Amino acid sequence: MKKVSLALTIPIVFVGGFLVGAKAEQNKKHQSDADYIRLFMDVFEITKQNYVVNPSTKKMIYGALNGMLQSLDPFSDFFTPSEFKEFTQDTEGQFGGIGIEIARKDGRPIVIAPIEGTPAYKAGIRAGDIIIKINGKDTSNMSLFKVIKLIKGKPGTTVTLTIFRKGVDHPLTFKLTREIIKVPAVKATMVNNHIGYIKLVQFQENAYSELAKAVRKLESKGANEFIFDLRNDPGGLLTQAIKVANVFLPKGKLVVYTKGRVVGEHKYYTQQNPLIPMQDKVVVLVNGGTASAAEIVTGALKDYKRATIIGEKTFGKGSVQNLIPLENGAGLKLTIAYWYTPAGICINKKGIMPDILIKFPAKEQEELIKTIEDMRLKGDKQKVILLPNKDPQLKAAIDYLEGKPVKSQKAEKEEKAS
Repeated sequence: MKKVSLALTIPIVFVGGFLVGAKAEQNKKHQSDADYIRLFMDVFEITKQNYVVNPSTKKMIYGALNGMLQSLDPFSDFFTPSEFKEFTQDTEGQFGGIGIEIARKDGRPIVIAPIEGTPAYKAGIRAGDIIIKINGKDTSNMSLFKVIKLIKGKPGTTVTLTIFRKGVDHPLTFKLTREIIKVPAVKATMVNNHIGYIKLVQFQENAYSELAKAVRKLESKGANEFIFDLRNDPGGLLTQAIKVANVFLPKGKLVVYTKGRVVGEHKYYTQQNPLIPMQDKVVVLVNGGTASAAEIVTGALKDYKRATIIGEKTFGKGSVQNLIPLENGAGLKLTIAYWYTPAGICINKKGIMPDILIKFPAKEQEELIKTIEDMRLKGDKQKVILLPNKDPQLKAAIDYLEGKPVKSQKAEKEEKAS
């Protein structure tokens, strides 16, 4: 403590005016905080005394805390004691879902990505869809916890989602049957005699091990160029993202680092030699459903120019949340840091632009999914079916690896944030 005090006294002699100003600013900030807290208490007391019926203090405070956290970003949340207990403990029994990863945007749940092969994916729900109703209930300012709770349910039961989709002038309604969501982490096949195709569905616990198996199998069949499909991959485990990046990058390379106001900076490096030889060409396919851990891998491969990124801009989920328990059993899920690519680019809210922009309109995606599902019903349901004639992004990847010219399309202008 003496060292700190001495260090603080030294600048006063030389730049006392600056320090007095800094202290005044700090006092002003504390005063401003106190003013806002007083305002909150004034509104609370006036409401308690004058509302038409006697309001519940617990309901008011929980609502205010929920609004406080939701005002910060789409991923921070307040949990009541019962919600926090349910969120942090494994619940016995099996629950069905529809296979979507969601976040919150402007007070509404937004689909980060539908997971391939799930009810949501097959029904045509897309990344960027905004859920405005669940079983007729308005989702405005609904917590993510409650949204997830309404969507989950007993396998075989149904849930109805009302969706707003950009470019469609009327709400879309989807009636979906809940299932136990079990999807393979990796799907792989040969495109031709030298190009291997790998689809990473999600960064699950076994993502790296399954990816390694797929790479070895494709190499045994002659693959020396690869298409790595991360479209509609909502991410998952950071540990798996580092290992997956290491499939393509040499030992000792920075993959990602996190940085926060309080938690400082943490860097994550590759730990071993790459599985895929550095001379083998790689294309990574991305879209608006590529998020989180999938963006970490995309960003690293792009920054090191290890792969060519083809598709559309990624989602932009680049933040780290921490669970903080409170004394009464309630809790917070609070954003404490952002992710940065090796080049120092913050992924959060920005996403990653591909090297070659190739659009894939929603209607064409729906036609592709329907065609593939029809083919699976008639044949091997587990077979990986590739239809580049109906998938412009996949076709662009194949053309690029075969040395054919691939022209990047023009990006639409970003809407200005209000």
